[in-house]
Amino acid sequence: MTGVKVTKLPNGVRVVSDEMPTVESVSIGIWVKAGARFEAKEVNGVAHLLEHMMFKGTSRRTAKQIAESIESVGGHINAYTAREVTAYYAKVLKGDAARAVDVIADLLQYSLFEEDELSRERSVVLQEIGQARDTPDDVVFDNFQAVAYPGQALGRPVLGQPEVVGKMPRDAVIEFHGRHYHGGSMVVAAAGNITHEALIALADTHLSGLTAGDMSAPPGATYAGGESSETRALEQVHFVMGFRGAPIGSDEYYALSVLSNLFGGGMSSRLFQEIRERRGLVYSIDTFLSAFSDGGVFGVYAGTGPDLVEEFVPTLCDEIVRLSSSLTEEEITRARAQLKSNLLMGMESTGARAERAGQQMLLYDRVVSVDELVRKIDDVTLDVLSMNARSLLDSTPTLATIGPATKMESFDSIRRRLAA
Repeated sequence: MTGVKVTKLPNGVRVVSDEMPTVESVSIGIWVKAGARFEAKEVNGVAHLLEHMMFKGTSRRTAKQIAESIESVGGHINAYTAREVTAYYAKVLKGDAARAVDVIADLLQYSLFEEDELSRERSVVLQEIGQARDTPDDVVFDNFQAVAYPGQALGRPVLGQPEVVGKMPRDAVIEFHGRHYHGGSMVVAAAGNITHEALIALADTHLSGLTAGDMSAPPGATYAGGESSETRALEQVHFVMGFRGAPIGSDEYYALSVLSNLFGGGMSSRLFQEIRERRGLVYSIDTFLSAFSDGGVFGVYAGTGPDLVEEFVPTLCDEIVRLSSSLTEEEITRARAQLKSNLLMGMESTGARAERAGQQMLLYDRVVSVDELVRKIDDVTLDVLSMNARSLLDSTPTLATIGPATKMESFDSIRRRLAA
């Protein structure tokens, strides 16, 4: 019998499989509830630096051997750090699943964190931070997050601050690892040609030595809102504006997902049609929905010319204000169809299915079925959307810009427009 199956090992490790017997590969990984929002300010960036250090050698493998173990059989291995989760994953042919679990489990349990390697990797991460800071459409989102959640772990950058990362001591890396990398905070998830029984056996073989621990809750987050403006000599003004959103998985989250798609989720969306196609004020404009376990933001990103920002901002504000009173059944139906098709198309990817299973087990302690997700999307009605569109304007907006925005009206003026 195929489908999503879940088993919890005695030490708290949750094992989730999504069997796809008709494919030749398997995507497999370990998701850890140990993202950037679990960091203290003094060690901002330690979760991401730790992720890098995992690949720098264990008691069984050198850094080169780690890469060769997977790439020699034609697979690939990678990792990422997010605000609430860090993930380590690989995609291999179905006969190499045991090798993938062996390597990933080795990284997470037996990394050496040698001082020489740490010194080099600090330099690598500093270069990564420098590259991100040279990319204004990356920086503007970090600035936006900092203003939306000021003075809080959720508002600090995932990559960390260079002055902190450059001096990050080995003890801080080891302490973060010891505090968060245990059975209770880990999910082993796989999608592809692997049975649940085989995945349990692999997890038990390679992870049974982990202590159980407790899945710690991150520091609470409180949305605030405000303004960040950074002047740079650029060709465009990079602009992000958003509002208080909703926790992931809540009813409001699904409503805002439909609203985001309708408002700025594609070429047929309102913002694309009005601001790009009709007025020619931008090349790209998109809405986004960032959701966390206890909150989130709903926002709009665009890049516009220094001389066009004067018309762009009031046009955008007008579209936001009129959204709740002008929704139509036709565009809601279209937005729901796009969300459902994206969901179902994603189910054709082993990587997307493993990611979905790992993330959802960490955040909900269950995997939400596709049928349930489709029902939640279909339950979003015109009245529900109108209510959620109005509620966006109840919060203080968050505004972040980078570039030559001298012709943009003031934040107070924008707030007055939205209040109207």
